[in-house]
Amino acid sequence: MASESRAIESTVPPAAQRALLRIESGFYEGLEWELDRPSTVIGRGRNADLVLNEATISRAHALFGYEGPRVFVQDLGSTNGTLVNGVREHRKLLNQGDELRMGKLLLRIRPEAAKGNASHA
Repeated sequence: MASESRAIESTVPPAAQRALLRIESGFYEGLEWELDRPSTVIGRGRNADLVLNEATISRAHALFGYEGPRVFVQDLGSTNGTLVNGVREHRKLLNQGDELRMGKLLLRIRPEAAKGNASHA
């Protein structure tokens, strides 16, 4: 898919411009993950970069990447979809404060860089 190729070819902004993904509610509430790669796949499957063992999340649920300094989310054909501010989206550039819902999880993107990735064992 062309948009997936674009995500994989994107570059990661300098640390001062990277984004932090935070799970605001659900089983993984409080987990933070720095988006420090050109693309990050979130899902239930072993091949996901961020594995979330949550029944309402697909094996490869969504991809996060950068378009310049901005973060985008792209749904990867998940069963329950990816909602941004209550609207089901296939691919969406995100703004600070946007609310993302994947299954039962509520997530937000913050523009600040994190001091390393959180564990999710």
